[in-house]
Amino acid sequence: MSGKKNRFVEASWQIAAKWAVALFLVSGGAAGLLAQSSAIAVRPERQAAAMQSRFYCNTKALNPTERARHKQLSEKLGAQRKEIVETEKGYEFKFSPADISLAQLAEWVAAESKCCPFFDFHIDLEREGKLLCLRLTGEEGIKAFIRAEFRVR
Repeated sequence: MSGKKNRFVEASWQIAAKWAVALFLVSGGAAGLLAQSSAIAVRPERQAAAMQSRFYCNTKALNPTERARHKQLSEKLGAQRKEIVETEKGYEFKFSPADISLAQLAEWVAAESKCCPFFDFHIDLEREGKLLCLRLTGEEGIKAFIRAEFRVR
């Protein structure tokens, strides 16, 4: 009889633990933890807004070497963008292939897609190879996230 009682108590604890996890997730507790570990540095003035966003970056997606390379490419892309065009579903960043290579842009997209899988990425090589474009789109609300994180004015 005690064996059945022990199994019953153990099963009860497992059920209680599952409910506790479910309540934690529903209450937004996990979202807060994810926002706190964001791979994108959130400035203090935007921290509250970022905590309420449904777009979270996975800081564990890139190892330290990959993260350093991604940061280097991000800085280069930010410095070399020639134009930013708002689209219906996001933004398009335009570059000169003389400044940013197609390979560098593809490398940045591959890394960014690991840590921020909520983006839809579109790379275009236009005007007979004289214009390189990166379009970022996604679910509703993504434009505000892009504006904040990529310093779009």
